[in-house]
Amino acid sequence: MELQQMRYVVAVAETRNFTRAAEQCRVVQSALSHQIARLERELGAKLFDRTSRRVRLTPAGEAFLPAARQALDAAERARAEVAAAAGEIRGRLAIGAIPTVTAVDLPTALKDFHLRHRQVRITLRSGASEELIEQVRQGGLDIGFLGLPVGLRPKGVRGRELARGDLVAVMAPDHPLAGEDHLDLHQLSAETFVDFPAGTAARIQSDQAFAAAGVRREVAFEVTTVDFMARLIRQGLGIGMMPASFTSELPDLPTVRVRDAPARVEHLIWSRLRPSPAAAAFLALLGVPQDEPVDNPRCPS
Repeated sequence: MELQQMRYVVAVAETRNFTRAAEQCRVVQSALSHQIARLERELGAKLFDRTSRRVRLTPAGEAFLPAARQALDAAERARAEVAAAAGEIRGRLAIGAIPTVTAVDLPTALKDFHLRHRQVRITLRSGASEELIEQVRQGGLDIGFLGLPVGLRPKGVRGRELARGDLVAVMAPDHPLAGEDHLDLHQLSAETFVDFPAGTAARIQSDQAFAAAGVRREVAFEVTTVDFMARLIRQGLGIGMMPASFTSELPDLPTVRVRDAPARVEHLIWSRLRPSPAAAAFLALLGVPQDEPVDNPRCPS
């Protein structure tokens, strides 16, 4: 069993398409298909079911995929460790972040890191906090930037608190409440809301605040991205609750402070295992010591 064969399997599993997987791996499709067929014969099981319309993993493929990813990660980590011993940082730096992270200027930090370590392959994935925690825990991501309700801490990872802040009400420019200086959740409860899906960390912080205030609200529009939320708010279809620190990204939408506002905490997290050379270098750039204890509340410099 060869690492290249595992790489092909992972590429097909991720793209669900043999042609795109071959393009991603920079080989002709016939060569990729041949190597996967060869691996299937060696394993004695089909890894993919494919028709003219779709490709999907078989149960054997589902069982094989995590081990293949681990083998590829281990090989890449070994090469990176050898390079680090010679004074060169290389390998992969996989970062996940919520779209509304503000405690760290992430684009600037990534640019600075790239200029210092050009041999590192950087990837960035946007997602919900609970998804990012699981991906860091499983090793799919090296580092994550989260937003969680007060009192909720990420489990199974190392991390530190970055910042705390309140959410504000965001509404269309012509909304009747747009000119108010302050509101409270009781006043807002009669409004229609745009929010993230129920059960997500980004939604829980607002749900808990309204419950604590003893009022109910209607969330008519559930979205998964801030951009789509802002588009619905601009059309006057509802109001949203967003971190006050993020609203400068939406200068055309009025914001109103809320007296009993929901609050969120931004966290930086990484694996409990020893960070890869690239991850360690990025944490150092953020001012995080390598002997950082779990859940240290201090902010990086």
